Amino acid sequence: MRRREFIRLIGSAAGAGYPLIARAQQGRLLRRVGILGVTPESDSMVQARIAAFRAELQKLGWVEGVNLRLDSRMAAGDVELLRSYAQELVALTPDVLFSAGTTPLTALQRETRTIPIVFAQVSDPVGLGFVSNVPRPTGNITGFALFETGIAVKWLELLKEIAPGIKRVAFIYDEANPASRSYLSVLEASASHFNVQISGALVQNVDDIIRTVTQFAREPNGALIIMQVPVNSVHRGQIIELADRHKLPAVYFYRYYVADGGLASYGVDIIDGYRRAASYIDRILRGATVSELPVQFPTKFELVINLKTAKAIGLAIPPTLIARADEVIE
Repeated sequence: MRRREFIRLIGSAAGAGYPLIARAQQGRLLRRVGILGVTPESDSMVQARIAAFRAELQKLGWVEGVNLRLDSRMAAGDVELLRSYAQELVALTPDVLFSAGTTPLTALQRETRTIPIVFAQVSDPVGLGFVSNVPRPTGNITGFALFETGIAVKWLELLKEIAPGIKRVAFIYDEANPASRSYLSVLEASASHFNVQISGALVQNVDDIIRTVTQFAREPNGALIIMQVPVNSVHRGQIIELADRHKLPAVYFYRYYVADGGLASYGVDIIDGYRRAASYIDRILRGATVSELPVQFPTKFELVINLKTAKAIGLAIPPTLIARADEVIE
């Protein structure tokens, strides 16, 4: 009797301990990925990008709560908060970090030179010092770049096709994105070829945006190029409304500005970049090193035009340009 009771007690103890053992094993198997971005988490475009990123990871076998934990921090345009979030994520010692853009990558690079970082949506990673070797990155950073700063010439060309009479172009930027000055330099060097005057307009908040665009619109024959920086992304609705109100032709980096009512964009499909970044994270979690994952640049660009906006500001888009567009919003 005592023997049977002893066996029962041992069995009960083992059964009670099993969930603890299982949880401990799961904890060892759970891989950790930190995500850092600067646009508000409530932004529909951010949600679409991160959803695509998560879906791709799941497709590759990484399921949140089963073998993966995602720690996400979105700074809502606050650069100081972004830096604090970068410190938080690095302190969690994740297996890999994902940077959603150039400004977050700057913050993460400042905090770690050892934890692998995969980026998407970053301009000129070599020129900005994030990587020194594109085919075989020698540091802890790799990923999927946007485009070379020379694309700024295409934005000027697009503006002149849309509105041949423009003479002045304001480049709206924020130095939180270290690539801003490089784009501005390309625009200034190309200005005489297009017979326009380029003016850099540094903004740091929505009040700067309103004041800058309003003052610029007081003189005729003006147009805008909107740099992809945190303040512009967060307040894109205000920028689009100002451009429409003052009948200023404006060119943007990404399609979602045009979907929100902007005139035209020439750039890349950034959601695709997030999916591809997930593939690199998968490979690192399975043992690949950063040096085995070359930095990749886009090969496909998309031109998007909003005909409704063009009509509202009194522009007739040339049929040849419409024919070349990848998407026309009417």
